[in-house]
Amino acid sequence: MKKTFLFVYNAKSGVWSKYLDNLHKIVSPTTYSCDLCSLTHGVFFEKKLWRDFRENSTVEFIFMYKNDFLKEHSSVGLDFPVILQKEEKGFSIVLEANELASLGSEKELIELLNLKVN
Repeated sequence: MKKTFLFVYNAKSGVWSKYLDNLHKIVSPTTYSCDLCSLTHGVFFEKKLWRDFRENSTVEFIFMYKNDFLKEHSSVGLDFPVILQKEEKGFSIVLEANELASLGSEKELIELLNLKVN
C-alpha cells in the first residue's frame, strides 16, 4: 500500500489569508507561525529542492490548511503545523509541530521524511 502523508499547515485558506501570510513572511519572518510553510515555501513559491523531492517521491502528499482540516477531522491533541500519515482508520503523527520548528531547512525535512518512508 502506498504511503500517504497529510501536511496540515498552521495557516488559513483563502486569498486574504494567503496575502497576509506572504506579507508576514516578508516583514517579520522570524515570528511567522507556520514552520512547515517556511520549510516548503519561500515568500511566493514552493522551494525547488522541496518541489523536486515531492514530485519524485513514492509517497502521496496531501496538503491542507488548518481551517480546512478542522472542518473534516477532529484535532484532539494536535498542534499545528503537523505531518500525518493516513492509516486505515485515521492518522498517525509523522512529525509534530515542535519537531518541525527544530528543522533548519527543507533539506533536513526531506532527510527526516526519507527516514519515515523507509
